[in-house]
Amino acid sequence: MKGNIPSRKKVMISVKRPFMNYLRKNNRTADLPMQYDDLLRYESSIPLLDQEGNDTLWETVYYSQSDFEDVNQAMKLIYALLKTDGDVEVLDHLTVARIDFCTFGNTKPFRVRIINRLNDNYDHFYIKKADASRVYGLELEWLLSPNHVTYLIDGATLIEEHVAGIPGDDFMKNNLQETTFNQIRIAKEFIKFNERCFVRLLGDMRAYNYVIAITPDIEGSQYRMRPIDFDQQSFEGRKGFYLPQYFRENDPIIYLGMQHMTPETVKQYQLEERSLIAGRVKTSQKQFKALMDVMMKDEISTPEKTRELADGLAHHHKNKRFEDCRTMGEVVLNNIQLLLEKDFKQSILLKPRN
Repeated sequence: MKGNIPSRKKVMISVKRPFMNYLRKNNRTADLPMQYDDLLRYESSIPLLDQEGNDTLWETVYYSQSDFEDVNQAMKLIYALLKTDGDVEVLDHLTVARIDFCTFGNTKPFRVRIINRLNDNYDHFYIKKADASRVYGLELEWLLSPNHVTYLIDGATLIEEHVAGIPGDDFMKNNLQETTFNQIRIAKEFIKFNERCFVRLLGDMRAYNYVIAITPDIEGSQYRMRPIDFDQQSFEGRKGFYLPQYFRENDPIIYLGMQHMTPETVKQYQLEERSLIAGRVKTSQKQFKALMDVMMKDEISTPEKTRELADGLAHHHKNKRFEDCRTMGEVVLNNIQLLLEKDFKQSILLKPRN
């Protein structure tokens, strides 16, 4: 939706020492054999096309023979750090099949395809510029959502595992003509996803910034929406930016919800999701407090955007607790605390913005 497009390309925010100390204490750091900038030394590239011949906005990159030997070994070691806690026994059977580079996006990621030569099975992981907003988003995803995204950081380099699923835009093109039962489950999951994003203020959840995992069940299927882009963790100032329901790209699922859900049902699912988030906060209380202590002192947005979001949430919630917020971390903590209070019953109806 036009009104929810980021005001300008987001600036990269470095991970400062207090946050890095938190990450080190919680085993998110590693000594990597190769840094992001090292991968920029490729010799050539070609556009990567999808199965229908469309440009994917990724480019497959190629290195000189001598450089590729170093890159291949380093990528296998990084994969071992990410997947097997550094156990190198798996390395003999692995090789790098392809490295792709995307200039679209803030972190300009490299995507590495690793193949197991014993059975030709492959996996992916990503090497990105370390952006503080994204890392806060990944950590909040780990603590507050039902999903875990494994990641490691070394200075200015961020490693992330691949999140499997159907991209949201592809899902809406090809997977909505389902049984009524499955359509209800899809709409229910979107309500919960909408709530998770708003509680922790994860923005820009347009259809191509999340994937949908489908799990066959006894009757029908279960659906799980998982964000894959965390660059807009509490950076923009507009409140609607943190509600996926307000992006036109998500309208097909919104209309399913309007067709199958009553306001009472929407409210029920919202309260259920808040209860689950509250339970996760309680079980990780010490770590959550440590993260918030760091985030509240960090400068991860501009004072203008922070004030705009604080004022917008104060008006939305009809609550003055946001008036004294000076950082986005304080805004995030107040929003989480408010929405998880048992006596807070406000419901956000599932409907698109006209």
